[in-house]
Amino acid sequence: MSSFREMKKYIFGLLAFIALLAYLVSSCTRDEVKPFSVAFYNVENLFDTIDNPQTKDNNYLPTSKISWNTKRYEHKLYNISKVMSAINTHGFPAVFGLAEVENRQVVEDLIHTGKLKDAHYKILHKNSPDERGIDVALLYQPDIYQPVKTRFIRIQFLSEPHNPTRDILYSKGLVYGKDTIHIFVNHWVSRYGGQEKTDALRRFTGHMLRLMADSIFNVDPNANILIMGDLNDNPTDKSLTVALGARAPDMPFAKRHLYNLAAGPFKAGEGSLYYKGWELFDQVIVSTALVGGYNGIKTDSLKEEIFKKSWMLYHLKEGPAVPNRTEGRNYYGGYSDHLPVIVRMKVDLSGEVFTII
Repeated sequence: MSSFREMKKYIFGLLAFIALLAYLVSSCTRDEVKPFSVAFYNVENLFDTIDNPQTKDNNYLPTSKISWNTKRYEHKLYNISKVMSAINTHGFPAVFGLAEVENRQVVEDLIHTGKLKDAHYKILHKNSPDERGIDVALLYQPDIYQPVKTRFIRIQFLSEPHNPTRDILYSKGLVYGKDTIHIFVNHWVSRYGGQEKTDALRRFTGHMLRLMADSIFNVDPNANILIMGDLNDNPTDKSLTVALGARAPDMPFAKRHLYNLAAGPFKAGEGSLYYKGWELFDQVIVSTALVGGYNGIKTDSLKEEIFKKSWMLYHLKEGPAVPNRTEGRNYYGGYSDHLPVIVRMKVDLSGEVFTII
């Protein structure tokens, strides 16, 4: 009987210890694994109402065809802030890339509009030589992402040296003060004038971006690299598959590779803009370390999410519901001709990482 009681007491104590251990492990896991989300949005011609004589901004002035005035500008800011505030179910994306912003002031106005004020974003931006005066920008929450190095990379086409385009924004920073990530924000040359006519320019940009990625891999084969932007090509076009070398994220993952998280959604028929059919120009591309979680940060999924709500869309008389844009031939008062995309990740702060060198 005494032996039975001692055995029962031992088992009870063992179970209590296991329960306590499980609680401590789960508590540590909650403390050591943090969310980290990255989003991108082409906000479609976010211009102020002030004439800049050095750029071609005449379509966005009070005297223009669409009468771009203060009321319409503020309505645009509100619409874009509404989308950006709704894209993440828990809080705001820690890092948010933007395309088609005219200058730093319009970005300042944006982050102080509506619910977006609660994100407390800081800004990385510099005017580029684009003849229309549109640039890329990077918003970040400084308590999560801390930039340590920023460059604005000028793209000069050898075949068209007098054809200026948007700079590529490069930011190297720390996530939660620990894990290093390399971020590139892009807006490649559009297809205006025809896809074939402009294809070489996007291939050149993709090749240059690949050289930049390889220079990082040469220093750290396990580097966390994230490329996002409006690339004006689909994931299957050669500017992405050949020039940049971005492939579908199929296992097994190989070292020093770039994986296109837009490949799966595009194959499934999804898109971020509509022109005679769905196109997926807005893409997030990541290095091997990010899909495999080999260096502290890991994607939650092998595909990007395209954020699409009914209130952002316009229902065509014949065809699908498409992004409700701000303007075209006329003023429509919508949001953007693009849909934003988001990639959610987790950051392991325990220090237990794996290598694939």
